[in-house]
This record gives sequence, structure tokens and C-alpha cells, in this order.
Amino acid sequence: MNEHYRVLIHCNDEKGLVYKVSSIFFHRNLNIISNNEFVDKAHNKFFMRSVVAGEIAPDVLRSELKAILPVNAHLEVIAPRKKRVVLMATKESHALGDILIRYEAGELDCHIVGVVSNYDLLEPLVSKFDIPFYTVSHEGCDRDEHEKRVLAQLSELGEIDYMVLAKYMRILTPRFVRAYEDKIINIHHSFLPAFIGANPYKQAYERGVKIIGATAHFVNNHLDEGPIIAQDVIHVNHAYGWEEMQRLGRDVEKIVLSKALKLALEDRIFVHANKTIIF
Repeated sequence: MNEHYRVLIHCNDEKGLVYKVSSIFFHRNLNIISNNEFVDKAHNKFFMRSVVAGEIAPDVLRSELKAILPVNAHLEVIAPRKKRVVLMATKESHALGDILIRYEAGELDCHIVGVVSNYDLLEPLVSKFDIPFYTVSHEGCDRDEHEKRVLAQLSELGEIDYMVLAKYMRILTPRFVRAYEDKIINIHHSFLPAFIGANPYKQAYERGVKIIGATAHFVNNHLDEGPIIAQDVIHVNHAYGWEEMQRLGRDVEKIVLSKALKLALEDRIFVHANKTIIF
């Protein structure tokens, strides 16, 4: 079958890698639809993302590429399929709603298998999109017990390629992060670490900030310090009240989070040394 496959390569750099890889594509009679490469000279690392089309035998292609790449190269030959995504949220609807609308419009090539929340407030919104909604309440139990219940619910949903924290306001433990390592995408305002705690927008207003931003990143065991996927900012001035800053900030958050998810779904993100290379 003539299909588009994504080939991702991450390895130590050496001369002739692009030529060697391209030669295998050529001899396999594969058409290169797109190709991007980057060399991190500081760490001597090579990154390459190719989209190829043709009669592809994935195992054979993977074997031939592995043979010409440096030892310990990371190689993926990704067949076309819709990735399975779970959304997690608490009370705020802006980030969750934006993803659902884009999903309904066909902008996100995935299958959203469910929305998990510790409240039921967002169920009416999610039900409009015919997506299962699961409430796992945190009331009456400690964080450890609540997280066990969440993990049990997620396990029932089957394989999960990505989990999106669409303003899910619960801190995840190392146990949770290990269970979905490199699969959890989070969004937060970019005031951190300057304005933390309750109502950061009011704090920012009182400080007289001139820009508002948002950051989407992969979650690791260091709070809000995982590899950054996408960021954006808008300018404000003294005429903006904190409520308007908050509204504008939410607009930035939802756009940045949806962008990060789309990049992940299209296999455009490489993670190395707590940073990302994005094609």
C-alpha cells in the first residue's frame, strides 16, 4: 500500500548521514515528501525527520536504516494512524474547549478517547462532542488514593499516546509521571516563577507587567520545568485591568496548548537534554 510514513532519527552526528539515509529511500523507491535535519554541535547530536511515501515494508526499512546509523541511534518508522489522546481538566473550560472544537473541526489528527476530571462541572461541555467524560473526585481521599483512582480509570481507557493537562489543577507524583513518561503535555502561564499562588494575573497587574504569555511543555518530575514545546506572548500596558489580562492570558494558553498537541500528533518533536528540537 502506498502510504506516508514518518521516519525519525536521533543519533550521534557523523559525516554522510543525510546521504546514507536518502540513498536507502531512493533504493527502496520511496518518494521523500518532506525532510528536515538539525545538528546540535554542542552535543554532537543529529536529528532528522522525513516523510516518505511508497510501497513500504516498515520492518525492512527499519533494519536497513539501523544498519547505516551510528551505534545506539534512536530510530522510529511510524505508520499512519490516529493517536489516542486523553484530556484532563478541573474547572476551567477555555483550554479544553479549544481542543474539542479543533478536534470536531478535523484540525487534530487523533482519537480523543475520553476526558478525565476531578469535578463534574465540565461534563455538559464535553457531552456536546460525544466524548466520554469520567469524574474521579478527589474529595474524601488523600492525594495518593486519588491518584490511584485516576490511574485505574486511565488504565481502563487502554493505550494512550498523549495525555493533555488542559488546566488540570492537580500536582502529579513521580509514580504518575513514570506511568506516562514523555506523554504528558501541560500548559501554564509564563509568569512563573515570578508570580505563583493565587491569582497570578492580579499579581502581574499590580507589578505592571508589559507582556502576558503561556508555555506548553512535557511534564517531568520537576514542577513546570519539563521540556518546552511551544510558547507565545502578547503585549499589554497600564490600561489593562487584571481581569482583562486574565482573559487575554487564557486566549494565549488555549492557542499554545492546541499548537503543542498538534506538533506532538504530527511527530515533530524530539526531546534531548530537557529541551526540544521541533521540525
